[in-house]
Amino acid sequence: MLSVRLMPCLLLSRGALVKTVQFKNPTYVGDPINVVRIFNQKEVDELIVLDIGATANQRGIDFETLRKIATECFMPICYGGGVTSVAEMRSLFALGIEKISIGSAVIEQPDLINAAAAEFGSQAVVATLDVKRNIFGKPTVYTHSGTRNTRRHPVELAQEAVSRGAGEILLYSIDRDGTWSGFDLKLVSEVATNLSVPVIACGGCGTTSDARLVVRKGGASAVAIGSMAVFQAKDLGVLIKFPTRSEQEDIFAL
Repeated sequence: MLSVRLMPCLLLSRGALVKTVQFKNPTYVGDPINVVRIFNQKEVDELIVLDIGATANQRGIDFETLRKIATECFMPICYGGGVTSVAEMRSLFALGIEKISIGSAVIEQPDLINAAAAEFGSQAVVATLDVKRNIFGKPTVYTHSGTRNTRRHPVELAQEAVSRGAGEILLYSIDRDGTWSGFDLKLVSEVATNLSVPVIACGGCGTTSDARLVVRKGGASAVAIGSMAVFQAKDLGVLIKFPTRSEQEDIFAL
């Protein structure tokens, strides 16, 4: 395992892989099983899978698709989307999922973090915060695929999630999602410097230099990439790709 984790972040919608821009206009990417097989070949260390409609559209967890993904996947999977109970978590872990991302429930069912950490351990619980800046530049956490404003600051909410037992924070910038414009370094730094647990930066990565910067200047412990992992380049077609281990070592070399 490399000192800095770099991982694909895949978005599911009705059993298909999609990619969004600022959490809107999902573009079809392909069949998740085929994509996972490619990442197996590329020896990816870890994978994030988020079902973007499970909560927002009240569809719940697509256990059948996840079973197929977990069966094919050779790497640890962090799954998020529609998780509302410890019983559902047990079922997900039984499929082979290794970490559970709690998103909307951080606001609506904060005690779920305590219960999950108590039963499965903090290392298996990831709190996902989707963040958008208002017209004045203030960052606020949103839920339900970016449609509900919680009016909570990400630092405050991240600290509460950690105090309840979350072992990691997945910090996802809605403004930067799918834009290839680089990470929100100020946001990542503000959250990371106020926490004692790893922060995974997500949203905006367009180059390997962006990944390096969010670690060196933003203080992220890990980097999740979306568009870069599934498209040839900005405004070009689908191409599933990922840096080799040696390339990752070069990206994060001191």
